Amino acid sequence: MNVSSLQALSNNIAEIVEQSGKAIVSLNANRRFTPSGIHWQEGIIVTSDESLKRYEDITVTLANGERKKVSLLGRDPSTDVTVFKIYNPEIPVATIGNAASLKVGNLVLALARSSEGDIRAAMGAISVVSGKWQSMSGGNIDQFIRPDISLYPGFSGGALVDALGNIIGMNTTGRRGTALTIPASTINRVIEQLVSKGRIPRGYLGLGMQPVRLPDNLKSSLGLTSNSGVIVVNVEPNSAAENAGILLGDVLISFDGSSVGDTNDVMGLLNDSSRIGKSVQLQIVRGGELIELNLTVSERTM
Repeated sequence: MNVSSLQALSNNIAEIVEQSGKAIVSLNANRRFTPSGIHWQEGIIVTSDESLKRYEDITVTLANGERKKVSLLGRDPSTDVTVFKIYNPEIPVATIGNAASLKVGNLVLALARSSEGDIRAAMGAISVVSGKWQSMSGGNIDQFIRPDISLYPGFSGGALVDALGNIIGMNTTGRRGTALTIPASTINRVIEQLVSKGRIPRGYLGLGMQPVRLPDNLKSSLGLTSNSGVIVVNVEPNSAAENAGILLGDVLISFDGSSVGDTNDVMGLLNDSSRIGKSVQLQIVRGGELIELNLTVSERTM
């Protein structure tokens, strides 16, 4: 690549930062390092939930340095998405792209904004991209995206931008400080639920559960593919679980056709709001025998 080509590439990157960065804000929440946010839809700011310590009396700094108040619309810690409402934002709405087309090796930019209003950028490549995954708190994320980018202080809640200048997700920090990106499709789903319902609907069973490992001989005799399950340690009165006939000591190994290995598996399945009000089939080990029960999933009310 000759000098003129490098200059053209450099100019193109700078242009993407300038244009896409107009939709990036800084959230001022009395923290040493202010997280960033994205003007995702008209009047809607999204940011990383884990980067916030409080949700009231928040202002955002815009590209021109102006500060505006925002109000909390809702939050979903399981997907690390918090949504704020901003009135008369006077900044462009982000151009949202589709992360499904990402490939390992694609060049991407991480964008953030300082509390003084300066745009910040870091460049890298996609190091890992794969299918759906579940967060430690049971959140269902549509795509696993790991950019090879250092998220400096203030970059959490900012945007991941592709080579076309489209914002394809929101950056956050994973284990050991590695960068992770929540894809646009997941953010859109969370926003839709919070705006239309004011909450994230989640299924509820009325069970207390703990992970358990079944003996190898029991696994073999029942023809199971795994030793893992969750044992029922509490059943709430008049709950979906009690109505389905679940008893203390039952070991749940399958929920609606999906294997259950620990409580996070159950949480992830219940986070799919499409199951609320529907009858699902459970596979349970009781007294050394495998039985099936039908349960109608209720909605968590707290």
